[in-house]
Amino acid sequence: MPIPLSILDLMPLPAHGGGEQAIRNTLELAQLADELGYERYWLAEHHNFPGLAAVAPEVLIGVIAQLTRRIRVGSGGVLLPNYAPLKVAELFRTLEALAPGRIDLGIGRAPNQDPRTALALRGSETALGAADDIARLVAELEGFAEVAPSPFPTDHPLRDVIASPEGVPFPPIWLLGSGQRSAQLAAERGRGFAAAYHFSPGEAAPAIRAYKAGFQPSVYFAQPHALASVSVICAETDDLAEGLKLAGDLTALRRINGERGAPPTIEEARAYTFTPEDQEKLRVFTTVYGSPARVQRELSDLAARLGADELTIVTSIADHALRRRSYELLAEVFELQGLASAR
Repeated sequence: MPIPLSILDLMPLPAHGGGEQAIRNTLELAQLADELGYERYWLAEHHNFPGLAAVAPEVLIGVIAQLTRRIRVGSGGVLLPNYAPLKVAELFRTLEALAPGRIDLGIGRAPNQDPRTALALRGSETALGAADDIARLVAELEGFAEVAPSPFPTDHPLRDVIASPEGVPFPPIWLLGSGQRSAQLAAERGRGFAAAYHFSPGEAAPAIRAYKAGFQPSVYFAQPHALASVSVICAETDDLAEGLKLAGDLTALRRINGERGAPPTIEEARAYTFTPEDQEKLRVFTTVYGSPARVQRELSDLAARLGADELTIVTSIADHALRRRSYELLAEVFELQGLASAR
C-alpha cells in the first residue's frame, strides 16, 4: 500500500510577484491538494525569513478549510514559545468549530530561532529561553483546552481557566521537532510526531525510533503516528528536476547569508559555482529530486528507513506552475485518491 502523502507549505515568494501572490498561490495549491488526494495541508511559521511568506498559519488554516472539502488543514507548526498557550488553545478551538474533524495543531519549539526575531515576538530577553520550557507550555495549552487535566495546583488562579468556545472538541496535537526532545514529549503525552527531515536529516530516524519506543496511547492516538517532512522536487525529466534543485540550493544559500531579492532562475543557478564553504552551509538540507519514477522509489525507500507512517512533502519552487506540476506528478505516481478520482 502506498504511503500517505501530505504537504507542508513554506509559502515561497514566486518568481514574479511578492507576498500577496505567494498567499494566492497557497490558496490555489491547497485546493489542488484537496482534489489530488493529499492527506493534510499544513502551513509553516517562519518569521523574518527572506523569500518566505509563511508567518500566520492560524489565519490561513481557517480560510483554506472553507475553500476545501476533505483534506485536513493544520499548522506545521505554531511556534508555541512565541505565544500564550491560552491564546493558541482558543484559536484552534475556534478553527475546529469552523471545520469539525479536519483541523490539526502542530506545535514547534523554535529552538534555533534568530534571537532578534524571538525578542521582537516575545517582548523580553527573559522569554528567550522559552523553547527549553516546551513541556510546561504544552501542558498548559492542553489544560486550557481540556485535553488533559490542568497542570496548575488547586489554589492556583489559572486552575479553572478554560479556552473558549466551550463545548468544541480540540483538534489532534502534533509535536514537531528536529531531534529527540519533541519526540519524547509526543510519546509521553500520546500525540502525533513530525520529524523535520527536510532540514535535519541525520536526526529524523533516531527521533522516530525514540517516539515509537516510548509511545503512551491517548484518546487521540491509540497508536503512534510519525510524519517526516521531506524536501522534494518532481519534474517531467531528471534534467529539469536537477535545474530546479540547483535553483533551490542557491535560494537557500542566499537566505542563509541574509540576502533578499528575486529568486534565482535555473540558468543563474547552473552558472553559479558552489564553493566548498557553500556546500558546507547546504549540507544539512537534503532534497529528493528527479522524474516521477525515481522520486517514487527514493521516497518509498526513505519512508521505510525512517520508520515514517506518512511523508509531508515540502516543495519550494519559485515557478508556481512547476510547483503545482511537481505535486500533480507525485499524486499520480503514488496513486493518491482525491476528489477527482471519487467522481
